[in-house]
Amino acid sequence: MSNLRVYNTLSRTKEEFKTVEPGKVGIYLCGPTVYAEAHIGHMVGPVIFDTVKRYLAHSGYDVRLVVNITDVDDKLINKANERKMTMLEVAEENIKDYLDNLAALNVTTIDDMPRATSSMDDIIQFIQDLVEKGFAYDVNGDVFFEVSKDTEYGKLTNRSVDAMQGEGGGAAASKRSPGDFALWKKAKSGEPSWDSPWGKGRPGWHIECSAMSKSLFGETFDIHGGGLDLTFPHHENEIAQSECCHGKPMVNYWMHNGLLRSDPSAGKIGGKSEREKDAGESEAGGKMSRSGGAGGLHSLIERQGGERIRFFLLRTHYRSTILFSEPAIEEAGIGLDTFYRLFERYERITGKSFYDIDPATTRKQGEIEAGSDELLTLLKKHRDAYLEKMDDDFNTGGGVSELFEIVRSVNKFVDKHKLEETQGADTSSLDQAMATIRELSAILGLFTDKPEADSSEDAGLVDHLMSLVIEIRANSRKKKDFETSDLIRDRLTECGITLEDRKDGTLWRKG
Repeated sequence: MSNLRVYNTLSRTKEEFKTVEPGKVGIYLCGPTVYAEAHIGHMVGPVIFDTVKRYLAHSGYDVRLVVNITDVDDKLINKANERKMTMLEVAEENIKDYLDNLAALNVTTIDDMPRATSSMDDIIQFIQDLVEKGFAYDVNGDVFFEVSKDTEYGKLTNRSVDAMQGEGGGAAASKRSPGDFALWKKAKSGEPSWDSPWGKGRPGWHIECSAMSKSLFGETFDIHGGGLDLTFPHHENEIAQSECCHGKPMVNYWMHNGLLRSDPSAGKIGGKSEREKDAGESEAGGKMSRSGGAGGLHSLIERQGGERIRFFLLRTHYRSTILFSEPAIEEAGIGLDTFYRLFERYERITGKSFYDIDPATTRKQGEIEAGSDELLTLLKKHRDAYLEKMDDDFNTGGGVSELFEIVRSVNKFVDKHKLEETQGADTSSLDQAMATIRELSAILGLFTDKPEADSSEDAGLVDHLMSLVIEIRANSRKKKDFETSDLIRDRLTECGITLEDRKDGTLWRKG
């Protein structure tokens, strides 16, 4: 096990990581309300917590990751009416879109995706327990949680009860206090509904997660994740419901990722211009949303590629705000090209594919015995630093920095020993270095599969045209016509194509 420290929103400090059950971790992440197609903001949490699970598993834990689906909601009902479809049809269409996007971003470690409509018995029983214990009350078929009965209400966000406004919809006037929130909503004519002790109706949003997490993990579990905007009212209300019902802590660690904001400047990418300081509660209102113009993710993935988007989301700390723009994603792609070039170089030297290396799956398995080997000494230093940074509240940005240091060290080693020019050279240290990159990048969900080559007719035509352009440039250089050769390189760069001049010829790549 690692010396992991996790920032807990509830305590506002980093705490030593201790699990409810030794060696096991339960993670519950609030998922989407599936009334429309997903946008990139919906991918932030899944990418982060998929990585958290990968790292915990690498550190020796047995991890279960749950992401719920809200498939009954006012927005879903309104969208179904607008499109003249059933609520279920709208939900199924957008669940497929969500799953397709997760797959494109290599989010593959989710174990369960419970749906609210499939959890109705658990939800109703949970509400009934709160009513029987005196924490909730029924008003003509609407059931509300009475916040004044919870002496700790507001502890997650440090808000007073007077500063909070509960959810009640059209039944708000029936509440005992403005801060009370809906657990069960009386059915309206034509709306989907379920039978309950209070009559036909449907659940409020907050109770769904309390019921589903209890059903899957029990009354107390390890990590509850979500975006910063969910701290109030959603997570505050989850805590109130669950802890009043069970008389014990709901969650050991509340982890909240920073929000995705549109970058209006789309200027220089890096540092504070891309990610701001650790996210604070006041930033929650500035997130990207459908109402703010965020569109579907499918077309963005087609333009940029899932691996590039995932890398963009992980290259700094998860609690910071992300400033989104397509130039920022393209900048991330330039960083990825550094790795792709090394993978191609390794294959030229050894004839072996980076993607065929079986990555170490545990910290112990990936340990390095450096001895006096110059490359392995650097490798061990940067691998240890990577693990230390990930142990410090899953600092993926720090981990990415160490991966770049490893790549630099490997390239210097190859240059120094002229491995591309020497037949039969000893490549054992190089093999170990590439195995370490494979191990550490797999934790981030990167470079797990070799990109598929484009086999279309257009791709073949581009190859032929690039061979011709490279030949013309080579002839210009032989004639010392450097003005023409430089012009060709510059124009290709403007088109997003990079040339790499080598002794055995010139290679080209996109990016």
